[in-house]
Amino acid sequence: MRLGVLDIGSNTGHLLVVDAHEGAAPLPAFSHKQPLRLAEHLDADGEVCASGIDALAAFTAEALAVAEEKGCEELLPFATSAVRDAVNSDHVLAVVRERTGVDIEVLPGEDEARLTFLAVRRWFGWSSGRLIVFDIGGGSLEIAAGPDELPDIAQSLPLGAARLAASLAAEVAEPDTLRRVRKEIRAAIARDAGQVLRAGATHRAAATSKTFRSLARICGAAPSADGPLTPRALPLADLREWIPKLATMTLPELAELPGVSANRAHQIVPGALVAEACMDIFDEERLEICPWALREGVILERIDKLGPAEPS
Repeated sequence: MRLGVLDIGSNTGHLLVVDAHEGAAPLPAFSHKQPLRLAEHLDADGEVCASGIDALAAFTAEALAVAEEKGCEELLPFATSAVRDAVNSDHVLAVVRERTGVDIEVLPGEDEARLTFLAVRRWFGWSSGRLIVFDIGGGSLEIAAGPDELPDIAQSLPLGAARLAASLAAEVAEPDTLRRVRKEIRAAIARDAGQVLRAGATHRAAATSKTFRSLARICGAAPSADGPLTPRALPLADLREWIPKLATMTLPELAELPGVSANRAHQIVPGALVAEACMDIFDEERLEICPWALREGVILERIDKLGPAEPS
């Protein structure tokens, strides 16, 4: 069947149209996305401002029209951290529903981690053994681990790259500011790291999300043009060498780096600090980059619930 997955993230609104059926990898058919930067449309009270709500409703209407045009049988709309954490979340969703007829589901942080883990497990397979997965979004960091298809530990922390970018407001971070933010990130991750570490050693460590893909590309990974089957990884040693350089670069300079878009350049330094902290605290020298993430997890769970197609 043809599905439309509408992902309202903290950075971007993304409609992914896929052809999917049980026992097969979802096949992307069309992609429509737009920078929304909802994590940066929160006012001092933690509410999504009127302009952010208008942008979200307009994009949702666009995505609905595209999904219908592309022949989607079903639309799976969901929102993550920016809407989840907004003080006026119910109002935001009500406005979108009233203007578009689309009822967006807000995923709890643990479900976000669980579904991302499902996608990564399906991509790498059972030979990965006990798997740990890291996902840096715009508003939150997800960590999940386990030996099975679903994780036995799933965590969501308010350490998204867009959220942290506000703490590094200057174009070039001052050393003291960088040190403070780095300390706060590590303390937040380490607080519950024992839940993962006590469960035993992991056999494979993976990462997914635009932030990790960009960092891997900066550190020498193959470009996206080489296709999703090309192995990619983020080595901790290379990342450590790059972080001091990234911290002294201007936004235009960051935007010129391979794999970095202009609208996410301000998120590269905080994203790099989170990635380094994850690898250091969980003693991972290298993260394999998985091309599947939350959207694919949502698709896979939906297809699993449908069961096998009836013979014609």
